[in-house]
Amino acid sequence: MNARTSKSKVFSHRALLALCLTGAATSHAETLNVCYDHWAPMTIFPSEDSSDRGVVIDMLDQIYAAEGYNLEYYEVPLARGLDMVAEGLCDLLPEYLYSKDLDKDFEFATEETFAYPTAFVIRRGDSWRFSGIESIKAKRIATGPGWDYSSMSADYQNYIDGPENADFVEVIAGNDDVVDRVFHMIKDGRVDLYADNELVLQYVLNKLKLNDELIIVHPGLDKKLHERPIFSKKIPTAKRQELIRIWDQGRIAIKGEKQKILLDRYNVTFEY
Repeated sequence: MNARTSKSKVFSHRALLALCLTGAATSHAETLNVCYDHWAPMTIFPSEDSSDRGVVIDMLDQIYAAEGYNLEYYEVPLARGLDMVAEGLCDLLPEYLYSKDLDKDFEFATEETFAYPTAFVIRRGDSWRFSGIESIKAKRIATGPGWDYSSMSADYQNYIDGPENADFVEVIAGNDDVVDRVFHMIKDGRVDLYADNELVLQYVLNKLKLNDELIIVHPGLDKKLHERPIFSKKIPTAKRQELIRIWDQGRIAIKGEKQKILLDRYNVTFEY
């Protein structure tokens, strides 16, 4: 969800020093420094087995490469990525939930990456469906530490935060395998349900080959999750506005079939 967690890429002192020295000047170069966290399939840390970086990174690369930019990627936890963009060590972070409270440190693009519908994952054969807060009472719910669902459902977030519900809320700590572990916990009967971006649920279900044990169900939470790229205010205003213009126009151009091609690569689709 909004407060995603991930493994940090190890930075050498030399690399950080280079970023510090060039942070203010990157806006005039042909290379953009991009910080991002692991939130598959939208943003993925490449591994020995795969060089994939995710739907949103593929989109970002396609848009800026067409304008002559090279993109340098830094794989970091979300909180560190936000700090690095605020400090000017990175020029942008590909997507984040819009908040007026962040306007002082970042400038948000106008065009969203996606408006993500949410859904739940439960054990196959379970007849449960979400029909408001009453329907989740006495169900064992999985979430992550500090994860924030309030933009999608204030009632759901309040229920998770309520001390009286602590016995029914399982907070799963860890790095980029949290959602994978949640799926196995549901399969094993240790928790009953989990809510997330529907594309994330589809991707993990396919990756873990648990379609015979688990199922994604609708409806999800009340509202969609609206995310946009954020740009560092350390970039001079004119250059920052140009980078945002490139994103906004490029994202508008990637609709319909072009968007479907990007999603198909990761075997996910918008069902709702």
